[in-house]
Amino acid sequence: MRTRSSSIATATAVLLGSVVLGFGAAAPVSATSAPAVTVTSDGGIAADGPLNRVFVADHTAGTVYAADPNGTKLGSLTGIPGVSGLAVSTDGSTLYAAASASHEIVAIDAATLAVEARYPVDTNKGPTYVAFAGDKLWFSYGDQWAASLGSVDPSGTVTVGQTPQNLLWNPEALSASPTEPNLLTALTEGLSPCTVTVFDVSSGTPQTVADVTPHGGPVEIAEDVDLIPGGGLLLNGTYRMSYTQSNWTQTGAYPNTAAESGDISPHGMVAQVEGGTVRIYRPEGTQPIHTYATNAQTVDAVWAPDESRVYALEGAYSSNSGSPTSYTLKILTDPTRNVPTVSVKAPTSAPRAKKLTVTGKISATVPLTAGVKLRVTRTDLDSPKGKALPSVTTGSGGTFSFTDTPPAGGTVTYTVAYAGDATHTAVSTSAKVAVSRTTPKLTVSNNGKHYNYGKKVSYTVHLGSEYKNRTVAVYGDPYGADEGKRLLKSGKVSSAGNLSVSVTMNRNWTLSAVYAGDDRTASKTVTTHVYAYARVSSALSKQYKTAKIGSTTYAYYHKKTAPVLTTSMNYHKGRKVRLDLQLYYGGAWYTSDSEYFALASNGKVAVNLGAPGKSGLRARIRAVYVENGSGDNVNATTYGSWKYMDFTS
Repeated sequence: MRTRSSSIATATAVLLGSVVLGFGAAAPVSATSAPAVTVTSDGGIAADGPLNRVFVADHTAGTVYAADPNGTKLGSLTGIPGVSGLAVSTDGSTLYAAASASHEIVAIDAATLAVEARYPVDTNKGPTYVAFAGDKLWFSYGDQWAASLGSVDPSGTVTVGQTPQNLLWNPEALSASPTEPNLLTALTEGLSPCTVTVFDVSSGTPQTVADVTPHGGPVEIAEDVDLIPGGGLLLNGTYRMSYTQSNWTQTGAYPNTAAESGDISPHGMVAQVEGGTVRIYRPEGTQPIHTYATNAQTVDAVWAPDESRVYALEGAYSSNSGSPTSYTLKILTDPTRNVPTVSVKAPTSAPRAKKLTVTGKISATVPLTAGVKLRVTRTDLDSPKGKALPSVTTGSGGTFSFTDTPPAGGTVTYTVAYAGDATHTAVSTSAKVAVSRTTPKLTVSNNGKHYNYGKKVSYTVHLGSEYKNRTVAVYGDPYGADEGKRLLKSGKVSSAGNLSVSVTMNRNWTLSAVYAGDDRTASKTVTTHVYAYARVSSALSKQYKTAKIGSTTYAYYHKKTAPVLTTSMNYHKGRKVRLDLQLYYGGAWYTSDSEYFALASNGKVAVNLGAPGKSGLRARIRAVYVENGSGDNVNATTYGSWKYMDFTS
């Protein structure tokens, strides 16, 4: 049994408001309980290619969050007041945040969210926006008619005043691209007319390549600008422009000219944002290849550097607010592939064992090859997991048809699926047919119930009395890959229509009662899921005494003594226990953090909680088995009892 380490001292600092990392950034989280990243105001979003994660900032809260490619929250960092922009270094190791309220640039370790350095900026306003170009972090700052650019070089040297007086009207919105590593754009957003300045920063000092203020035309007012690989600009996610020193020329536009913003991938793919819609275009596209409709305003979107995803901030509204009251990180997958449309039409009803015809069509805005092969699956009571039928090949215009004779009654579903290709996503759709057949009465008791570990439970299958076939088979499938489905019992039901079977509940089970049917009734399978709690116990050690505070028993520790919590649990391969820590502060218990620890093969783990070095601290900790989150789903989520600690001098 190994002893692991944690830190009550760190957790205490969280509650007292210090800038501290999250407790369990690397701990696995189940898909059903994965915490989403939600902010109250948009403080910036940036994708990190080398680390394969995304960062989102909350301007009001002064917090930066990290999430994995699926949007699962990995950790957070507070203490970045008025954060208004994020940028990632080329190698992905450093995240830079503009702290406009404290007038500083904060350099953050992108892997751990630890603050590496804070760089004060000599200004009364800003820094406002940031971008990484020419191996430096660039930032805009200052007020109207007195704005400029500054930079932070790899050695940590801060240089301000790097543009001529009056060149920039406002603290400009900055943009850079890894495909144009020495170019930086600055946009006076939301003003009429806007100004776009393109700088070459390869020398370390911004050299103006173009400084354009259009008067009239489609981009007189702009709120977003991005560099197009190979030269050029994209404004508001709509207009493609080429530029010279003093003018620009429109070279193209994407169909929706009402877009508010956009982003360009390293290969020139465009994510265009308008209201609650994100549209994806190829570099010279005339129609979107992928459209994502959200249910609220999308305020920002950025490409993952490998183009596998687009990260978007989706706004949510309260009933009395005209503006979003919060924003949630959304993950838009498969953005570079077109989404085909498949339609399927089948009779609404049909007799059993009679031939029927299903027709349909597949189409796509990016043309498909001729003669596309589609998979066909029939799902019915005989084949609840689906039965593969012969594939069908499309004819002229993507149309198809096939015939089938359904062997079983009830609802029969025909699913037609396209597997996708290099330029198209997989897609499927289905049609349902009501096929006539008598439905038997079949039930299994105890569905959805939870039982203590080791309890022996009896399950009763009941079959109605009107059928000729009186035989029922009961199958058990314990959760976990180490044990397979097995026949528990098969036989005729009693005169009352019952058949019973017992199971010892050491893990979760799926029980299936299977009735084969007869010449006038359909086959039927009834499945029940029953759950067993894990066996969880834990104990504290190293205390110098135990005593009650009120009715609660506390373990007492000197402030320089590190408690050890030993947890025992029924073991499963790869299983971990989650420890939840809470601290008592201001008359209430506050959740600090949680962390997972691997169990030894004997089902035990001892965790050194660390000495807080402070007296007057009360804490409590419990061991939890989390279904899926603890590494398996063999048991139901089980909470151990709280263990209480009091630290004295």
